[in-house]
Parts: sequence; structure tokens; C-alpha cells
Amino acid sequence: MPSFGVILVAAGKSSRFGDTNYKKPFAPLSGRSVWLHAAEKFLDHPDVKQLIVVIAPEDREYFMDKFGPDLAFMGIKVAEGGKQRADSAYNGVSKLNEEIDFVAIHDAARPCLASRWIEDVFATSIKTGAAILATPVVSTLKRINEHQCVTDTVDRNKLWEAQTPQVFSRAMLAEAFTKDTHRTATDEAQMVEAAGHAVTVVRGSPMNIKITSKDDVRLAEQILKVLPKPTLNNQKHPFSDGDIWR
Repeated sequence: MPSFGVILVAAGKSSRFGDTNYKKPFAPLSGRSVWLHAAEKFLDHPDVKQLIVVIAPEDREYFMDKFGPDLAFMGIKVAEGGKQRADSAYNGVSKLNEEIDFVAIHDAARPCLASRWIEDVFATSIKTGAAILATPVVSTLKRINEHQCVTDTVDRNKLWEAQTPQVFSRAMLAEAFTKDTHRTATDEAQMVEAAGHAVTVVRGSPMNIKITSKDDVRLAEQILKVLPKPTLNNQKHPFSDGDIWR
């Protein structure tokens, strides 16, 4: 089976989170920090051979002091982020071992993962070279002007909301990083699309939320309770959650 490396991006400023004590990936959630919930789910997968967490340079001292033992025990490496998300992703990818075949990039602020979703997007990426989790848009979408007035209603047919993980062959992702458009991309799929490659959508779940506010933390606490528990043969280390969505 191909080997997978995972990049957890935790280098943002968390300006909307509104907490002077924690950035959102480091906030406490059901007894552990948000980013650890995500990391544990990936480390439960047998084909994940390496995990890199990307943090802002100004967070390094705090991060190593608080999570150093976890990093050592779980074999996680640390990279420093850049000015743009693409820079942070690139810095993480550059630390991957040569034998890694596929790269999964995941928002560290998305802690509510089920192992089945990871398995589905991994399997699709092997078949197609590029795959992302996403959910169809179900709400009515409005376009507004500078006065906050509605100008028209957007057709939501065939519109999907991108999530992470986003998984690519290493060669395809490396090519995308060479394009000038990569610095303005808001996610890695956009970079790969701009490089001329098709990206396959794998249906995810609305429960795979990205924490932005403190209200999201409270919601994530409830979501973690309803994600199915792992089977025993999926548990690989003492931190394991490894939930499987059926």
C-alpha cells in the first residue's frame, strides 16, 4: 500500500476565536487540545507513516513546552508556518520523508474526524491522484453589495463546501507548489486545480466542523460524543480515538 504523510496546519492567527489564552488549535476540548484530536485519528491509520504539525514561529516556545512529551511519544515533527497558508503547507511538506507517496493536508482546527472518512478520501486519492472531503451546500446563498443588500440568489446546484483532509499524490502537490497561483489559493485543492489536475470530491459530513469560535468548541464537544467508537483492532496507541463512521 502507498504510504501517507499528514500535514496538520496550525499556523493561523485565530483572530476570530477571541481567546487571549489559546489559539483555536490549542484550546482544550474534552480533555485534550483540539489539534491532538485530529492528530490521533490520523495516527490510528496503518498507512500513515509520518505526521507534521505546522505552527506559527511565535508559538514554538509555548508549543514545545506544552506538547513536547506528546510530540516525542507520538513521533510527530514540527514545522514553522509562513505568511500564507500555502507557505505553511509547503514548509510542512518539505519535512516529509522521501518514501512518503501521498500527502494529506488537514486543518488542525477540525477535530471531529471519523476514521471512515479518512479511509474513504485516502482510497479515492490512490485511484485518482487528488481527493478532498466536501459536503453539498444545502442553504440558500445570497450575493450582496457594499451596502449589505442582496443583489441576487446564487444557484446552489453542484456547489459543495470543501473540507479537509485534502489528499494528493506527492508529485502532483509538488508540481502545484511551483505555480505562481499557489500563493493566492485558499486551500490546496485550488492549487492543484490551477496546475491543471482534476480533484475528486468525496462526500464528508457536516460534523467535520472547523472550529472558528468558542461556540464551535461547545458544538465539537457534543459531536465527539456521537461519533462511533473505534473497534479494538483500530487502536494503535494510548491516545487513540480512531472512530469509524458507518
